[in-house]
Amino acid sequence: MPPERLVIASRESRLAMWQAKHVQALLKSLYPQCEISILGMTTRGDQILDRSLSKIGGKGLFIKELETALADGHADLAVHSLKDVPMDMPEGFSLAAILERADPRDAFISNHYDALAQMPSGAVVGTSSLRRESQIRKAYPHLIISPLRGNLDTRLAKLDRGEFDAMILAAAGLTRLDLTARIKSLITPEESLPAAGQGALGIEIRSDQVQIAAWLRPLVDDLATWQVSAERQVSRRLGGSCEIPIAAYGRWHNDQELYLKALVASIDGREMIESSLTKTVTSSAQAVFLGDLIADDLIAKGAKELIQSLGQP
Repeated sequence: MPPERLVIASRESRLAMWQAKHVQALLKSLYPQCEISILGMTTRGDQILDRSLSKIGGKGLFIKELETALADGHADLAVHSLKDVPMDMPEGFSLAAILERADPRDAFISNHYDALAQMPSGAVVGTSSLRRESQIRKAYPHLIISPLRGNLDTRLAKLDRGEFDAMILAAAGLTRLDLTARIKSLITPEESLPAAGQGALGIEIRSDQVQIAAWLRPLVDDLATWQVSAERQVSRRLGGSCEIPIAAYGRWHNDQELYLKALVASIDGREMIESSLTKTVTSSAQAVFLGDLIADDLIAKGAKELIQSLGQP
């Protein structure tokens, strides 16, 4: 029996609302008689803008209020950028659907330069990610990396005011908001390996809502699900959060062969441990196994010791 009414919890930023409306439209096409509304909310991650995410508790701050709405029954599902979702879901919640993935790459944004390689010594690059910071510092030690907070429009306004010479942002968000004209160049995964789940949208529900999970099943993209399951397993095994420079990205060679590469780095980029492997993946279990193999290799190469040197448990 199709749903009669669904409420989607979402942050109120323009990008988050685009994502919620995108899911709303997909569900409406599946269930045209269903009343589907969006409950906009402001999270602590949106409110605290004077400190980096790594210093205020991580990206989980972007979803706590949404989970409260799910727990209280004020909403049925919540839409997230998957890279903002902690690797281990809180008890009572689950990811019911991972949608078709958008471009996972990072994008170079500047009003004066076309690429990182063109930037002179002392130029200021803004980023909110220690993952990006470590890789940029390694490749371009002459650049100054400055913390960047705020929603997408706020960040671009700072660039236009001259507070930064360039910024590194996720390509997917810019594309979703029709801001591709702001992208001067896309950064290859070889130059900046993406975060686990970057470019993918995930739908969270209460884990006891079996019927809602069934209604969401047609939105599930299996290839994207297996891809990001492998990536997130690497990060999960290493205690991944925005406080650790860690990256994991899977790339399909065909619909069965998944190439997975991951790295852990010091913030200054001077130490970097990498691993990669290609395996046949046709299920979530095989994807998680591939992630485990990569994590095991990184740990054998000293990843745990590097993470501990960063002050992480």
